Amino acid sequence: MLVALERLDLKIPGCTSLKQKRHVVKALTNALRSTFNVSVAEVGHQDLWQRTTIAVAAVGAQGYHVRRVAREIERFVDAWGGVELLDAELTIHEPDD
Repeated sequence: MLVALERLDLKIPGCTSLKQKRHVVKALTNALRSTFNVSVAEVGHQDLWQRTTIAVAAVGAQGYHVRRVAREIERFVDAWGGVELLDAELTIHEPDD
């Protein structure tokens, strides 16, 4: 079993309040959950209006599968209106049995 953890650093240029940011982040995280069947959480920049960091976790049996899912998630987020993907970092863990 492999666990892929992808950290996505995003800019949300149109936000003028934390309430507006929460709306954008919630819509994006819900879309990621429903499209890719992954776990998603906002993990950074919670107090900034125009920045956020989200983490996406996926589990799979083979490395190529979790890497493919991570690439698809990056493309999905990059194409999402209203956010700019600044950085993406993927780590893959193999838990000890």
